[in-house]
Amino acid sequence: MPRIKLEEQASYEFMFPVTLYPRDINYAGHLGNDSLVVIIGSARAEMFHSMGFAEGDLGDGKTGIIMSDLVVNYRAEGFIFDELVIETHIGEIGAGGFRVFYRVTKKGRVLALVETGFVTFDYSIRRLVHVPEIFVKTLKQYQQK
Repeated sequence: MPRIKLEEQASYEFMFPVTLYPRDINYAGHLGNDSLVVIIGSARAEMFHSMGFAEGDLGDGKTGIIMSDLVVNYRAEGFIFDELVIETHIGEIGAGGFRVFYRVTKKGRVLALVETGFVTFDYSIRRLVHVPEIFVKTLKQYQQK
């Protein structure tokens, strides 16, 4: 099976620092896959919060997100008490979703590249919906800085 190869984005608008603790380390002594998923989820939540949104409300009071896919490319290991920086960028915005790109670094060196796909979902009617215009407008303001 061919390997999916992620590329770094031209820019990342948001940064989230995190320190690895014993809970993040797996039986092999390095950052566990499950912990990385939790860490990027925290970075994503922080990114949305900094823009005035939440994963359950993209600005219109009813539209949230559902993760549709996740890809991780590891480039290095993370160890206990390593200080990581998770940088995020939202791109490939379509009518019904978008992608979030993550660059995880340790001392300026890439530890992992991660990409997640999301569909937008109205939880009150349990249906896929369009990305709210307020979300797109606000995001463009951050990306023009």
